[in-house]
Amino acid sequence: MCLAVPGRVLGVEERDGTRMATVDFGGVVKDVCLEYLPDLQVGEYTIVHVGFALQRLDEESARRTLELFENLGMLQEEFGDPWEQAAQADGNGPAAGEVLR
Repeated sequence: MCLAVPGRVLGVEERDGTRMATVDFGGVVKDVCLEYLPDLQVGEYTIVHVGFALQRLDEESARRTLELFENLGMLQEEFGDPWEQAAQADGNGPAAGEVLR
């Protein structure tokens, strides 16, 4: 499943002529394209789908939605466990889906 997830803009920069933002999704930080919202500013909240900021969102709505997604396990499903991903990238963790015993 691919969700449109709310996040808070931490930083904005231009990369190769494209305006990009660093966005925090409740602890998971990703790079996001701002082509659809070129005037989005640091500290604002946005709805992001497949790496594109699509719409501004007020802070309260963003927090409620992130909390709901987290309670339903949807953030884990969308982003995975960042610690597990880092361990796998280093070759120190279990393979995806591997059960630890």
